[in-house]
Amino acid sequence: MATTIQLEKRTKKRLERVKMFPRETYNQVIERLLEREREETLSPRTIRNIERALGDVKAGRTHSTKEVKKKLGIK
Repeated sequence: MATTIQLEKRTKKRLERVKMFPRETYNQVIERLLEREREETLSPRTIRNIERALGDVKAGRTHSTKEVKKKLGIK
């Protein structure tokens, strides 16, 4: 279902500038921007987990794919 929204002229110009191709619709532009924003936003918990994982890697607390497969009985 389509709907109408109001944009300020400067906002519309900004959307025009981020189009990937001339015939890309504003809906496609907005969807792409929203998806990118969702992907780039990490929760504090995710950030802590990443930092912990990086610490494990730096400390050598890792296992090779071969070791994991062997432990799990995967060929």
